Amino acid sequence: MTRSTGSAGVFDDLAGSYDHSHHEEIARALIAQVAPGVDDAVADVACGAGAVALQLAQCRRATARPVLAVDLSPGMVAVGRGRAESLDCDGAIDWRVADAVPLPTEDHSLDVVLCASSLHFLGRRATADWRRALRPGGRVGFTLPLATHFRPSALFSRHVAPDVLLPESAEEASAWAASCGWTKVESRVHVIGTRGVVLISASSPVPRG
Repeated sequence: MTRSTGSAGVFDDLAGSYDHSHHEEIARALIAQVAPGVDDAVADVACGAGAVALQLAQCRRATARPVLAVDLSPGMVAVGRGRAESLDCDGAIDWRVADAVPLPTEDHSLDVVLCASSLHFLGRRATADWRRALRPGGRVGFTLPLATHFRPSALFSRHVAPDVLLPESAEEASAWAASCGWTKVESRVHVIGTRGVVLISASSPVPRG
C-alpha cells in the first residue's frame, strides 16, 4: 500500500481488522465521480483490501481486461483476494503484491487510474507515474484527507508523504492537482461521520498536434 517494507508491515498488521465499510463508501463515491466504462482498462493503486477493485469487478463485462489491483502489503492483498472469492469475482481482478510506484504496467496502457485513501502515503511521484501509465486523455480519480478532519495516529503520521497537499477545501485540492499536470480537474468534499475526504477526478493531458 505504501512505499517501504516498514509501512507494508503496518498494513499487514491491520489487514484482518481493516475498516472495510468506511473505505468501501469512499471507493463507491470515487467510482461514481470518475464513472469508468465497463470495458475500460483500470488500475486500483495501493488497493489495500480491494475496496475499489471489488466494486468494479462486479459490474464489468466478462470479456473485459481484469482490474489491476496493486498493493505492497501481502496481508491486505490476501484479504482482498478472499473477499473477491466469496463474491465470485476473483477472476475479474489481477492481484499484485508490488510497490505501487511505478505501477507494473506498460506506458499509456490504462484508461483509468483510481487511488482511494492512499496518495498521501505514496507521494507526489505517484501522480507522474499515473500519467505515464494512462493513455492521453485517460481519467484519474483519487482522494486526499481533508486537512480539517485528518487526525492520524503516531503510527500513521510518520508515513504521510511531505510533498502531498492535505487540502482544506475542494478548490485547494483542484489547484494542487492542476499543479501536478492534470487537466479538467473536478473536486468535491465527501464527509463520512467525523472523517472527511476530497474526491478529485481529472484527465491526463492530450499532446497538441
